[in-house]
Amino acid sequence: MPSLPTRLADIRKLLQAFDWDRLSFMVEEEAHAHLAIVGPVNSGKSTLFNLIKGRKVSAVKAVPGTTKGLVTESVGPFVLVDTPGFGEVGGVDRAALAQATAEEADVAVLVLDGSAGLHQSDYDLYESLRAAQVPLVVALNKIDLIKRDLAVVLEDVERKLGTTVIPISAKTGVGVAECLIPAIVESHPWIAVALGRALPPYRRQVSRRLISSAAVLNGLIAAEPIPGLDIPLLLASQVRMVLRIAAIYGESLSVRHARELLTTIAGGVALRYLAAELGKLLPGPGWLIGAVVTGLGTGAIGRVAMAYFESGKKLTPPQLREQYKRLLRRPKSHEAPTPALPHRNGGG
Repeated sequence: MPSLPTRLADIRKLLQAFDWDRLSFMVEEEAHAHLAIVGPVNSGKSTLFNLIKGRKVSAVKAVPGTTKGLVTESVGPFVLVDTPGFGEVGGVDRAALAQATAEEADVAVLVLDGSAGLHQSDYDLYESLRAAQVPLVVALNKIDLIKRDLAVVLEDVERKLGTTVIPISAKTGVGVAECLIPAIVESHPWIAVALGRALPPYRRQVSRRLISSAAVLNGLIAAEPIPGLDIPLLLASQVRMVLRIAAIYGESLSVRHARELLTTIAGGVALRYLAAELGKLLPGPGWLIGAVVTGLGTGAIGRVAMAYFESGKKLTPPQLREQYKRLLRRPKSHEAPTPALPHRNGGG
């Protein structure tokens, strides 16, 4: 779960972008995010790159130092960047190039070789990226080779780095769709639009994480104890969520259309906000009631919006409202299953 300052920063961005037209521009801008893949020699960067891309683009061989320079591949407006490994003999300049590229990216994924153990150079690389304030996700690759010792190895790496580490196998696809992709979105939510729009197999995972993030953010906004103060921000946040989900599924919505869809799904939006606001007038933890109601409502709206775009926008208004009501009663009951990732071979 992201820290409170991260959520507050998101609220500040909402305040700065409260101009409705600006919201549409911001969401479209998010489709141009960059992801950099960095890591030590032979950690599996190229294999992960090819797995995410869905076809072989970067060379994969069981020889350290296969990637001689930057490999970039445009996937629609989104660019994946595979970098040469750190720690190669005579590879100082290449390492500097890789680090500079990572620092210019919106998000960096640091891929470590779980079968080789954590080296000092791995720790130094992690610290340099963290010092550069790059949104960073750490992946421990090749868990298919660790097997029974995985828990011990993972705990050791997390303790030494002082951060959460995502265990994956880029070779088999384990942990990539269900753990790594959501972690990337959580580290920098606006990359969700780029990931989802450009990579259709990941749309559900990306959208779900985006919805979860919006629900938590709106719960935080709704916890404001003064009735009425949060309504404009909540509406803007939910409109932005709908715009983002539409963009993920390749649809272009105006703010007006997003608000219309929001109203269609939730019915009386004003009455829903009023119910949350009235909770603040109750003695005791009334603000908590408002926060929970708002968070659940936001999550339900997001999941119905997903269903709407997955259906090719064929769901009727009554169908949308019925799904919304059912999800409010059972918030997790209508989530779609996670699609399987293709298995690929290679050492990267």
